[in-house]
Amino acid sequence: MDKKSLLQRLVETESPSHQKAAVDRVGAIVAEQTRTLGAQVEVLPNDKTGDHILARFSSSPTSSGSILLLCHMDTVFPLGTIDKFPYREVGGKIMGPGTLDMKAGIVIALAAIKEALQSGLTRPVTLLCTSDEEIGSHTSREHIERLVKEAALVLVLEGGLVDGALKTWRKGVGEFWVRTKGRAAHSGGDHEKGRNAIEEMAHQVLAIQKLTDYSKQTTLNVGVIQGGTVSNVVPEEALIQVDVRVMQPGEWERLETEMNQLKPVLDGTSIEISGGLNRPPMPFDERMKTTFEKARSIAAQIGMELKAGGTGGASDANFVAPLGIPVLDGLGAVGEGYHSDREYIFAKSLDERAKLVAALLQNW
Repeated sequence: MDKKSLLQRLVETESPSHQKAAVDRVGAIVAEQTRTLGAQVEVLPNDKTGDHILARFSSSPTSSGSILLLCHMDTVFPLGTIDKFPYREVGGKIMGPGTLDMKAGIVIALAAIKEALQSGLTRPVTLLCTSDEEIGSHTSREHIERLVKEAALVLVLEGGLVDGALKTWRKGVGEFWVRTKGRAAHSGGDHEKGRNAIEEMAHQVLAIQKLTDYSKQTTLNVGVIQGGTVSNVVPEEALIQVDVRVMQPGEWERLETEMNQLKPVLDGTSIEISGGLNRPPMPFDERMKTTFEKARSIAAQIGMELKAGGTGGASDANFVAPLGIPVLDGLGAVGEGYHSDREYIFAKSLDERAKLVAALLQNW
């Protein structure tokens, strides 16, 4: 099956993260395609979300250190999105839900592996397609970290930046949940006896937002707030969800300390704080610089110029970076409009990225 036909099949097989049966339908396609290429395929069962698909491709007996390719099969789009946002190609762009993030990455990985197999692999290649990246990779992380330990290089097929640059740095991502508790009372007859949890939360929101430090690329965003029941009752509880992005080592620990030192401002109220770091940062450190320069040299041999970039978003590459294994991210299709009805890829990037990934597989 050619790249565009396979991409259309994958995109039209919708796979929202929380719909196990839907993600498993994509997994069945991936397993079928990898078996066609001669892979040893293992379906890693998962009760919570879709099963993960692990495909191993052999190489020469003298090879050492595998190359691990990471893709994810789930998307953020609910079932039925394809009816309103259909797969189509217009003016050199291919559109559809999950096209960029990251059905095209799966297509590119398979095409690159096929090309590398035809030319002769010098290392074992492993492809892991996971089912829950969009919701935190909670069930796939253990498989990623286990397989990384076997690898000499990890290639992540998330979409590239719109100018084609690879993603050589990513921020770490975490979250805090903050709950304030007060005392309910009638807002007319007993107002003075109440303790307003929303008022208390207002003080905490201002304090939390001030922990942002742009000089360190650290941001905190109070993105969700809930509280109260009806307007004529002094609210007893309020809850916020705080998105956290960190780039520098030690910043998450600093924020944890700061958050745990928050104190109630109003008498008779209390605060509960929970949360954690989901994905550690992937900095553009010396290891990443060396890895990128080697990739750029390989790309130059096939007439391609690589650029380095980065993003505040996170991916499964964030799990790899702290383990000390060379990793390259953003090797998937080039486009923009992630997680929206504007999502698209440049059609020509399917062939270009497949050629690049194949060269990395053959020459690393």
